[in-house]
Amino acid sequence: MNNDNLDPGEIARLVAELKEEHRDLDAAILRLAEDPGVDQLRLRRMKKRKLKLKDWIAYLESRLIPDLDA
Repeated sequence: MNNDNLDPGEIARLVAELKEEHRDLDAAILRLAEDPGVDQLRLRRMKKRKLKLKDWIAYLESRLIPDLDA
């Protein structure tokens, strides 16, 4: 995804969407973790996706902070 041309409003909207996906994934992970017969590979992939979302959210939020050197 090319996000270099996104304005702050678009970035904020994207962050909100990603946070919602992160929350949903967190809830799904918690439910699956309670199942003793859970597919561990699937659970690991979901956790990895959740971490990628967290990193992406942090990156986008940092883009919303004005550059003090400018």
